Amino acid sequence: MPRPLVPPVVREQAALTELRREVRAFLVGQVRDGAFVPHVDTWLTRWDRDFTRELARRGWLGMVIPTAYGGQGRTYLERFVVTEELLVAGAPVAAHWVAERQIGPSLLRYGTEEQKQAFLPAISRGELVFGIGMSEPDSGSDLASVRTRAERVEGGWRLTGTKVWTSGAHEADAFFALARTSPLDPAHRHDGLSQFIVDLRAPGVDIRPIVSMSGDHHFNEVHLGGVLVPDDRVLGRIGDGWQQVTSELGFERSGPERVLSTYPLLAEAASAMDDGRLPFDAGLGRHVARVAALHQMSFSVSAALESHADADVAAAAVKVLGTTEEGDIADYVDTLTATGWDVDDELSTLLHAALLQRPGFTLRGGTNEILRGVIARGLGLR
Repeated sequence: MPRPLVPPVVREQAALTELRREVRAFLVGQVRDGAFVPHVDTWLTRWDRDFTRELARRGWLGMVIPTAYGGQGRTYLERFVVTEELLVAGAPVAAHWVAERQIGPSLLRYGTEEQKQAFLPAISRGELVFGIGMSEPDSGSDLASVRTRAERVEGGWRLTGTKVWTSGAHEADAFFALARTSPLDPAHRHDGLSQFIVDLRAPGVDIRPIVSMSGDHHFNEVHLGGVLVPDDRVLGRIGDGWQQVTSELGFERSGPERVLSTYPLLAEAASAMDDGRLPFDAGLGRHVARVAALHQMSFSVSAALESHADADVAAAAVKVLGTTEEGDIADYVDTLTATGWDVDDELSTLLHAALLQRPGFTLRGGTNEILRGVIARGLGLR
């Protein structure tokens, strides 16, 4: 029997719906009080540590981290509901997104007891900001080709190499770095990789900004010039980096941020049609339907993660479809506004930002071309 591409449909229970209403009411109040202005792609581009700490105070950070490590001890589905509402509202969540989404779960799975105690409580309080050191120059989405090397020295490992497109490295305290701990074997390219927890303020770390055409700065190059990482900051086992990082990517690729980056733009376009600022267009329903279907797919993947089921292929499918739709929303609204209608500042600002960010939607977290290969392998087609 063929393997299903997406886990079975899961219905939202009453307790989750009540949590959703609570978060939504809080966000409405925050916008009304001027705490933030809704924007697109906020999980990557909008940093507000005060907002992050307020979420932590309300128990909406570190949600899947056990209480023994300072977290909330709640479920992946509860976390899904909170993160979805934050994205729908266009809230500034970049300061905690990576740590909350994948660093915490990876530490729980692979970290030592000391590492869990050192990092998880601070993540749950919104005080510790993490980045991800996977991508490298000339490597694209081919993580097996990484050239950053880690050499054994007394008391630890010395890392040398360059990571690129590192979101928020200039704001982050640390990142997970994927590096080679043994020479590349062309016949076994996935062997010999390991993960390290790198202090981004350590000697030898040089963070260089990558400024986008809009003048925004959220990407960086991170140069590791012989950075010493002590033995107690190895994540998991030496040589198991490939298995660890592919597991981590299941968390990275399946979340609602792969569907909802441009949702505030779609919502504003719908509002503009409703009050006559834009012409009514039946294509709106098509995009609403797609977002609704992707919501259900992403929710089902979160349920699979909750039950510790394998969700790598399903997460790849959600990312391919979700990031494509994010870009399609930007193109759709752009076409609508090109009909000569007088577009107000709010809609124009959202659209301009969405169009500038659009090229990255299907690249970050693994290109859609690479992920189609992951899906094909998962389905036994290659």
